[in-house]
Amino acid sequence: MRCPFCNHNEDKVVDSRETNESMAVRRRRECINCGKRFTTYEYVEKTPLMVIKKDGRRESYNREKIFSGLMNACQKRPISMDKLEKLINEVEVEIQKKYDQEVDSKDIGEMVVEKLAQIDDVAYVRFASVYRQFKDINQFMRELREIWSKRLK
Repeated sequence: MRCPFCNHNEDKVVDSRETNESMAVRRRRECINCGKRFTTYEYVEKTPLMVIKKDGRRESYNREKIFSGLMNACQKRPISMDKLEKLINEVEVEIQKKYDQEVDSKDIGEMVVEKLAQIDDVAYVRFASVYRQFKDINQFMRELREIWSKRLK
């Protein structure tokens, strides 16, 4: 494994543990050259999952796309990286249970939106506004009213 700091290709594993739901092994590594530590994740290789985009194109599933969207939605919010990793892992488990080889991007987005709503309202609205492509302020306000009514219950 190459060190992300100095590009040296020798390291030692300092700690290994399974992630939630045993979907991956998280390894803390230390570079032999510069001594800095970094984390890697080891996943079981599976049959490639194809994501069907809105325009009908198909592309390989990429967990980094979900992570990137979540990072944008969660900017300056008190949400730990562990919570985001857990959310993505839960979505992946759900996808594996429900789908064999193909999944609509819309279904992935809905899973993420549902789980994010349980973590943080602001991040949820940010993600939903991009994912659901609110056309105007009225759509946005309807979503906010729905959140507000759930809070009052």
